[in-house]
Amino acid sequence: MPGGYAGKLLRVDLTKGKFKEEPIEEGFAKNFLGGSGFGIKILYDELAPGIDPMGPENKLMILTGPLTGTLFPCTGRWGAVAKSPVTGVFGDTHSGGMFGPELKFAGFDGLIFEGRAEKPVWLWIDNGKYELRDAKDLWGKDTFTTDRMIKEELGDETVRAIYIGVAGEKLSKLACIIDALYRAAGRAGIGGVMGSKNLKAIAARGELPIEVADPDKFEEACWAAHEHCKAAAISGTGLPTYGTNVLTGVINASGAYPTRNFRDSGTIEGYENITGEALRDTILVKNRACRFCAIRCGRYSAIWSGPYAGIVGEGPEYETVWSFGGQTGVTRLDAIMAAHHLCNQYGLDGIGTGNIIGWAMELYEKGIITKKDTGGIDLRFGNDAAMVEMVKKIAFREGLGDILADGWVDAAKKIGKGSDKLIMGVKGMGLPAYDPRGAFGHGLAYATSTRGGCHLKAYLIAPEIVGYPVKLDPLTAEGKAKVVIDFQHVFAVIDSGDICKFTSFWPETANLEDIAAVLTPLTGWKFTAADLAKIGERIYVLEYCFNAREYHFQGKTVRENDTLPERLLKEGMPVGPAMGKVVPLETMLDEYYKLRGFDVKTGTPKPEKLRELGLDKAAEDMAKILK
Repeated sequence: MPGGYAGKLLRVDLTKGKFKEEPIEEGFAKNFLGGSGFGIKILYDELAPGIDPMGPENKLMILTGPLTGTLFPCTGRWGAVAKSPVTGVFGDTHSGGMFGPELKFAGFDGLIFEGRAEKPVWLWIDNGKYELRDAKDLWGKDTFTTDRMIKEELGDETVRAIYIGVAGEKLSKLACIIDALYRAAGRAGIGGVMGSKNLKAIAARGELPIEVADPDKFEEACWAAHEHCKAAAISGTGLPTYGTNVLTGVINASGAYPTRNFRDSGTIEGYENITGEALRDTILVKNRACRFCAIRCGRYSAIWSGPYAGIVGEGPEYETVWSFGGQTGVTRLDAIMAAHHLCNQYGLDGIGTGNIIGWAMELYEKGIITKKDTGGIDLRFGNDAAMVEMVKKIAFREGLGDILADGWVDAAKKIGKGSDKLIMGVKGMGLPAYDPRGAFGHGLAYATSTRGGCHLKAYLIAPEIVGYPVKLDPLTAEGKAKVVIDFQHVFAVIDSGDICKFTSFWPETANLEDIAAVLTPLTGWKFTAADLAKIGERIYVLEYCFNAREYHFQGKTVRENDTLPERLLKEGMPVGPAMGKVVPLETMLDEYYKLRGFDVKTGTPKPEKLRELGLDKAAEDMAKILK
């Protein structure tokens, strides 16, 4: 086996309580790297279309990449892959924290869970040995308590674990998986998939070595990448100083800040109360970092007074400052921190939970739902107490929270009255903290994200607003399809690596040349930037094929799902530099499909493109769909 890999996956049949170690074949690793690349290949080959994402037929994979746990910057990461219960198509989600390297040091590049345990269990891996343990005492516990109880049972504070909270146990489609108390594999509802399998937690302890093909050259390349990170304005200064919330002022000033369910987008009044600067000056205690990270973007904060006094922990991040701030019209950092903290405690997707609460607030203000539906809660925009209370209601499936816990699509079916028209999501998953009416290319990135409403498949905010690698006009569609495609390929490599995107958004930091320079001496295989771009394309296009197969099973096409909410296509931006603008999606989408070699009418990948990428099975499947 090449350097960088533990060399095997562990398949766990939860129904039978059996294990199988599977060696990783070199061709598989060369073509798909690890992480999400491994995940989509296994998912495509082993999952039949139409299966219930919350059923025992679904696979849940916890995966690392060849760079996980190495000297390369910010490699304390891991990913989870499954068919998403939120979108019904491909789902992946990634987390920093501590667990990824520990799993690898314990002897495995990844875990594949199948079936469903008869009763709650947790998996313990100790330097290549493994067992399923009874989780009856952990079931019903929050994530903070679960972490402590696992370490107490094992008698080792250095053990690393990931786990679900009450939201995952209750099969919420907003549930996530938590690592090290405060880091989350947040999106796609995969915490709910873990709960559906009666799997409460996974813990690992490892001291096994990871081989490096050429240690001297690898170390040299890694230190060069570290220097790039330190020298860059964002990773060297902005993120360490202000955390991810450095973006609140930037996005607000650009006029692309989503406000009150994207109804009042552009800017938000009182934004200065929730910026990275405000966080630093009011509630910040210290910086925190994931394992093997020098950037230290994490914020460790405390609320000292007021109705939310006593809350201490990591956060909030830019995305949750928006989801519990701009999206809900709340401009109190203490309330935002309280909601963020509850998401960590109960195991909820911070972006999705705030997004869906903001949606419910608009429904309430329009009279689509009333106080009778909310259980007496005055769910108007700006009501911080109502917002925090709804987080709890969603976690425990109480009242309206029980409906919202099933995600946007199912909730809209139950509520009716045109509520679906006000969902700010793509493919059923709520959007994050950027209004694409102020950044057209980012709108295309949202629409063509294989996991639904997401900024982490292609981050066009970098060139359109921040100005990296070059400043692009955010209010033109011209040329954006090519930029989106390039980002999607780079990010597919990053998510398969498995490394942090903060080392890869900007040219001053790591790019494909840097990654190739470290993968070559690490693995012993020769990689170029072009090789990695092709790997990224192979991975992303196979994700598209998975979705095309699922949509075809439902009698739908990819293209009709590669779209944006009606509000973003028909209602002009209310204020700011993009006032009056809507996203010109169809023009960009045509260009995108043509450049990708997809069928423009349906968005289905063409067989000849798939054969070019070595995806012969997918080529046969897509040929049948296109008949």
